[in-house]
Amino acid sequence: MKGGFGMRLTQEGTRRTVRAGENIISYHEAGEGEALVLIHGSGPGATGWSNYSRNFEHLAQHFRVIALDLPGFGASSKPDVPYERVYSYYAEVIAEFLDAIDIQRAYFVGNSMGGGATIKFALDHPDRAIRLVLMGAGGGFPIFSPQPAEGVGHLLDYYEAPGPSREKLRKFLEVMVFDPKELTDDLIEERFVTSTQPDIVANPLFTRKRRPGGEPLFPQLPKLKAPTLLVWGRDDRTVPFDNAFIMLKLIPDVRLHVFGKCGHWTQWERSDEFNALVTGFLLGEA
Repeated sequence: MKGGFGMRLTQEGTRRTVRAGENIISYHEAGEGEALVLIHGSGPGATGWSNYSRNFEHLAQHFRVIALDLPGFGASSKPDVPYERVYSYYAEVIAEFLDAIDIQRAYFVGNSMGGGATIKFALDHPDRAIRLVLMGAGGGFPIFSPQPAEGVGHLLDYYEAPGPSREKLRKFLEVMVFDPKELTDDLIEERFVTSTQPDIVANPLFTRKRRPGGEPLFPQLPKLKAPTLLVWGRDDRTVPFDNAFIMLKLIPDVRLHVFGKCGHWTQWERSDEFNALVTGFLLGEA
């Protein structure tokens, strides 16, 4: 185990910023060793920290862990993100970000939209992605589930009139997990404040008129070279479990771990098991 911590890592204590291409990227960093980059999803108020706060400290005992806020989210720049090619855009951002902090190769964990961006990055830069963990990842294809999924419906409605509210956010987050008791008031308030930044409200990434899904990645999955771990909650109502089947079929070096009684946020609901699973896989122990 590398580098123990004398005190608990905090959101502000680990925050850094860097210019990457045209964007200012806010990120959190701790730990030593091989770089592990955590890519968050697209829900309202999403940030690197809010998605991975239950995983960051454990993973930082084994890796140099970096959780960034993608452009359009958190404390990073708020450009006009091209929603119709969101995976390609964020893959380019990830490459620019890694160049800016002088990282050539890294492990990756990508959640939801961040999983799709991770896949695209690994396809475009196969020599820079060592191993991938794709958690409820976009980029697959739902074989059985009707679309849009329940969670995506809440996502698309969040910024529609009369605008964001704590009630809307709570309903969205309740779909992210199997057991709503897992949600904390602090998490809801943090994400509400983040989601209602004026520059985000003025130009949200996804709405009813700006729908995700215009960039299917599954035809390219056989070209993915990095060993890949798929992690899914069986009860995911945002990127349903059947999206995993085509990934399991097409990704050459792949394995799948499924959590029962678990929703879209496996890293939150099953954090201890998730942390052990991911650490073992990335270190080549599983």
